[in-house]
Amino acid sequence: MHIRPIHQGDAARLAVLLEQLGYASTARDVRHRLDYWLGDRASALLGADDEGTLIGVAALHITPILEVTGKFGRLAALVVDEASRGQGAGRLLIAAVEERARAEGCLFVEVTSSSHRAPAHKFYESLGFEDTRDESLRFIRKLHPGSKNP
Repeated sequence: MHIRPIHQGDAARLAVLLEQLGYASTARDVRHRLDYWLGDRASALLGADDEGTLIGVAALHITPILEVTGKFGRLAALVVDEASRGQGAGRLLIAAVEERARAEGCLFVEVTSSSHRAPAHKFYESLGFEDTRDESLRFIRKLHPGSKNP
């Protein structure tokens, strides 16, 4: 198993992985998303490849911090194929994300995880991630294309 960059040829397999994560996607949808992900210099898509089969993906985005000198990495998505979980792909992907984030001058890597994903929470904690929800909240405001929010 090795870590490699994601490319447009991975769209169909990525759609399967995203479906397993709970996000229905077609290969066409993923090809469109890859157009902007692969062109974004502040982002990286890393894949776990097992003998030519993409079995996992990690999406990293680097963001500069204004209040202190440095940047942080946001693990926007992580999924390993259900049939391949427990074989180390997730750990390899996290290690690759951390290596890339360090190289970009990041002070830390953050990840959010839906409250119902208890196994994912245990996985992140086993790697040294800390649950900080008592320290900060997450607020989202949806933007509706073509309309102005008040």
